Amino acid sequence: MTSQIRRASSSIGANLAEGCGRWGDAELARYVQIASGSASELQNHLRLAKDLALLSPSEHADLLRDLVSVRQMLTAFLQKLRGVRGATKAATG
Repeated sequence: MTSQIRRASSSIGANLAEGCGRWGDAELARYVQIASGSASELQNHLRLAKDLALLSPSEHADLLRDLVSVRQMLTAFLQKLRGVRGATKAATG
């Protein structure tokens, strides 16, 4: 379980880094979506760890609060990317 939690959490940052190395907002947005999927996977692993008593309820609550914050940032970033792309299309179209 620890290994899965570590992989899912590191995947969030790794996908953002990979997306930043791609060309264009559309590709970056795709990797932000993948990072968001990794955040969902991590949320599931944390819930399971709590259910299996590998995390205390207070540890789970703290980690979940942090994860919700990360997910909000990912969502805001994705919305900004889509807004920028939409504005670019409107300006050129």
